[in-house]
Amino acid sequence: MIKPLLEVQNLTVKYGAITALHNVDIRVEEGEIVSLIGANGAGKTTLLRTISGLLTPKTGSVSFFGTSIVGVSAHKIVRGGISHIPEGRMVFANLTVDENLQMGGYLLSDKRVFAAERDFVFSIFPRLRERMTQSAGTLSGGEQQMLAIGRALMSKPRFLMLDEPSLGIAPILVRSIFEKIVEINKMHGLTILLVEQNANMALEISSRGYVLETGRVILTAPSSSLRNDPKVRSAYLGG
Repeated sequence: MIKPLLEVQNLTVKYGAITALHNVDIRVEEGEIVSLIGANGAGKTTLLRTISGLLTPKTGSVSFFGTSIVGVSAHKIVRGGISHIPEGRMVFANLTVDENLQMGGYLLSDKRVFAAERDFVFSIFPRLRERMTQSAGTLSGGEQQMLAIGRALMSKPRFLMLDEPSLGIAPILVRSIFEKIVEINKMHGLTILLVEQNANMALEISSRGYVLETGRVILTAPSSSLRNDPKVRSAYLGG
């Protein structure tokens, strides 16, 4: 049996006495876009932070390409091919766009590879090329999200995790950002795990989805099935 790109099994994560995740199981196959939806406080961000090595689980396993990454430091997980774009973008506000991209590509010692990755980022987000010398803190919310994604791409990841990419972005730009996520998946062969409050949009671009409720996976199905599920529609899709 072929191992999935990412496999989480029986994952339990605690903050002190509070259990944030209860025996969570998810798997993501290579080349997929998978959505993780749920209300605020459901544990979505906690799951991403655990996968990226920022949190240590109480029990359970996280495997990437069949190898456990529990207990591996966050920078080594990045080096291994996982990039995490946190909620709120977290760009380096006092650095220029180009300097932010350089920070994302710090693992790339070959200047030609670095230049090729930056050119790829600019092909996805031409606006970043126009803003190369501009301080990141002066960009719009949408531009900062483009930069956060571009910075993550500079490390040449195999697996990209996005936490609320539409948060704080003008509605007119939201669809554009999601179209770019699909383009990155198709053109760069990147596998993507997407956490997104805009569940309609997330399920529109993903192949499968997981519904997380109070730290537990309560449902998993193809995205088209989740979009048509009455309970999911009522709770998360506004109808």
